[in-house]
Amino acid sequence: MAESSDSVSLNMEKIYLGGKEHHIRTGCGSVSVIVYGDPEKPALITYPDLALNYMSCFQGLFFCPEAASLLLHNFCIYHISPPGHELGAGAICPDDPIPSVEDLADQIVEILNYFGLGAVMCMGVTAGAYILTLFAMKYRERVLGLILVSPLCKAPSWTEWFYNKVMSNLLYFYGMCGLLKECLLQRYFSKEVRGNAEIPESEIVQACRKLLDERKRTNVLRFLESINERPDITEGLKRLKCRTLIFVGDSSPFHSEALHMTSKLDRRFSALVEVQACGSMVTEEQPHAMLIPMEYFFMGYGLYRPCHFSDSPRSPLSPSCISPELLSPESMGLKLKPIKTRVSMEV
Repeated sequence: MAESSDSVSLNMEKIYLGGKEHHIRTGCGSVSVIVYGDPEKPALITYPDLALNYMSCFQGLFFCPEAASLLLHNFCIYHISPPGHELGAGAICPDDPIPSVEDLADQIVEILNYFGLGAVMCMGVTAGAYILTLFAMKYRERVLGLILVSPLCKAPSWTEWFYNKVMSNLLYFYGMCGLLKECLLQRYFSKEVRGNAEIPESEIVQACRKLLDERKRTNVLRFLESINERPDITEGLKRLKCRTLIFVGDSSPFHSEALHMTSKLDRRFSALVEVQACGSMVTEEQPHAMLIPMEYFFMGYGLYRPCHFSDSPRSPLSPSCISPELLSPESMGLKLKPIKTRVSMEV
C-alpha cells in the first residue's frame, strides 16, 4: 500500500464500538487516534497515563451514561494513544530515537492538522495531563480548555524518579511482570478498589490488569523514559489563558502535585475538584464525580447536556448536589471552588 511521507490514514481502519481508528505518521513516529462522534462538532482530544490507552483510561467515563451524553452531545472525541500504546500495537524498533515530552506535545499539533482541527478541548490523565498542559503552553491558540486528572507539572521528585527507574528495570529485564503491574495499579487506583487479603480487587482493576498484559515492554519503557526526563513547567502555568478544570483523588500519589499545580494557575481561569476515597484515575474509579463539575465548566462555553437526561437521579441540574458558591458567575462563566465530591444529598 502506497503511503506519502505526510500524515496518512490507513485504508484498513478498525472500528471499536462505533469509533474509527486512524494511524497517523508524524515527525516522531506513527500514532493511533480513535475518533468517535460527529466531526462537525467541536473537538475534544484525550491523552492517557503511562501504559494505558483510551480503553483502559477513559472507558469508565464514556460508559457513564450521563457523562457520555454530555461529551458526545457537544464534542467529537479524538482518543490519542501514546506511541505504541494502542490496542494490538507491535513493538517499536529499539533503534528509533525516544521522543521527548516536547516531541510528544508537537506530535499533537500534527494530529490536529491532519484532521483539520483548530482549537480543541483537552482531557488528560497524569502523564497525559502533563503532555496536554505542555501542548497548551506551546500552542495556546489551539486549546479551548484543559480538563486534567491527577496532573503533573514539576520535574520528577527523587522519590518518583527512583520509583520510575525501578519500573524501567523491571520492564527491561522482565517485561510486563506481576510486580510491575502492581506498581502501575498502585499508581492508578486507591487501595479501596485494589483489594487485599479479605476483599477481592474490583472489576475495574481486574480489567486494567488484563489490558496491561497487551502492552509491549519496549513501548511502555519509551514513554516512561520520556516522562521521567520531563522538565518543570511550573513557571509557564501563569501564562495559560485557557480555562482549566483539575480533578485529583485524595488517595492519588500525585495529590500534592495537583495542589501545587492549582496554586500556580491563574485562579480566574482554574478550579480544583478533590475526589474522596479515589486514586489517580478518577475517570475509571469514580467517573460520576466528574459529571457535575464538567457540566458547569462547559456552561462557560455555552455547552449543555441534552435535556432528555435531566430527570436522571444523578443529574447536576439538582442544586442540592453542589455547593452554592459553585454557581456564582465569574470570568469562566461560573466559579468552581475547591470542593469535596462526596456531599450530603439531603436538603
